[in-house]
Amino acid sequence: MSWVKVLPQAELPEGARKVVRTVERAVLLIHNRGKIWAVQSTCPHMAFPLQFANITADYGIVCALHHSTFDLRTGDVKEWSPWPLLVGPLLQNISRRKALRVFPTRVEDGSIWVEIKDPAEV
Repeated sequence: MSWVKVLPQAELPEGARKVVRTVERAVLLIHNRGKIWAVQSTCPHMAFPLQFANITADYGIVCALHHSTFDLRTGDVKEWSPWPLLVGPLLQNISRRKALRVFPTRVEDGSIWVEIKDPAEV
C-alpha cells in the first residue's frame, strides 16, 4: 500500500468532483458534505463514468446509465442495474454484482492524498 498525493485541496471545493490519474488507475474524487471520497472512476457494471453520478442523502452513488447504486463509504452494492425498467433485470446478467472500489483519503499540508493498494493486495 502506498499513499499518493493527487491534488491540491483548493482544486476540489465542496460539491466538486474530479477524476485524477495515478500510476495504477483513474480515481474519482468527490467533495461531499465536508468529506473527500475517492472511488474507482467507472461503474463496476459496465464501466460507465461515475463523474456525473448522483449522490443520495444516504451516501449512495448512483450510476447515470443503469442506476446501479453503491455505498460511497464502503463500495457495497445497494442496487444492481434496476434501469431501464423492463431491460434492467436482463442487464443484471451481463456482469455479476461487483462492489465499487473505494480508497482511503486524507488531507495533509493542503494536498489530497489517496491510499492505493497494490493489485496483489486486493
